[in-house]
Amino acid sequence: MTQEEYKEASEFWINIDAKSEKAPKELVRKTVEEFIAAHNTCALATGFGDFVRCTPIEYTWHDDAFLLFSEGGLKFKALAENSNVGIAIFDQFTTWSAIHGMQVTGKAEIIDENSDLYEQLLETKHLSREKLAKLGHPMHIIKVVPERIDILMSELKKQGFASRQTLEF
Repeated sequence: MTQEEYKEASEFWINIDAKSEKAPKELVRKTVEEFIAAHNTCALATGFGDFVRCTPIEYTWHDDAFLLFSEGGLKFKALAENSNVGIAIFDQFTTWSAIHGMQVTGKAEIIDENSDLYEQLLETKHLSREKLAKLGHPMHIIKVVPERIDILMSELKKQGFASRQTLEF
């Protein structure tokens, strides 16, 4: 592909979205929150320079943020250099009329293990400090605060809106 063809391809959804029927923000938010609540695993994309990583990981949705427990891994190599992340959550593809997925763009931070939020997540996961100590390694919480969520939900088309919608935070 030429640079012009890459540019044209990269702007495909921007051009479609500019002409599409927008759903009310409340409906988009409700759709987003229901989809997030119906799932518990995402793909977390991290990277910097020539290094990229995409990690399947469990999440909890709390106060408009994703909380991800992790013992470590190469995602931290990227997070040390770049807090910009992407998250994808999706259902298995079956047909074009039953598409369900979302892409999240946001900022990641590591939650202090002495914070109230860390304690809240331990309670939510039914974990104690004693259980964590037995692991022999720390457990980190990555908090991802969304800046933008793009959804592709075929049900929205049945309601008279474009199946692709965006929620800005």
